[in-house]
Amino acid sequence: MQYVCDAPKGRTWFRIETDTEAGDESRLMRHAVEKHFLIAQQRARRSYVPGQGLERDIGLKSHIARSMPVFVTLRADDGAGLATAMLPPGPRDVADFPYVIVGPENADPYMDHADAIEALGRHYGLKLPRARCYPYAQR
Repeated sequence: MQYVCDAPKGRTWFRIETDTEAGDESRLMRHAVEKHFLIAQQRARRSYVPGQGLERDIGLKSHIARSMPVFVTLRADDGAGLATAMLPPGPRDVADFPYVIVGPENADPYMDHADAIEALGRHYGLKLPRARCYPYAQR
């Protein structure tokens, strides 16, 4: 995992970079982030246009990182999993992108971690309101 930014109360956001990390996150948080990560990774891999010759796949890893959504996890100072987010590639604001931020077992993370979610939004220059990001909110 790659450090992203600090949040209030000793919490930290980290970027999930590998399918192994996504699997660990799914088990820890008891939700389906691994499935979404793998689908996004495959979609990004299929969109890659390789170069010629021996170095044809030299840019694949960076293409995947640029092309797929950004998956991040919020951790407590003791390593406990608190929330998981899927943000658009870049991350940059994309109007029709399905932003997702959930807690363990897809619970609403905003009650306990709204300030940390706000810190993540500030870091990336995104607005991350509950109505847009928590898919199970009553509309």
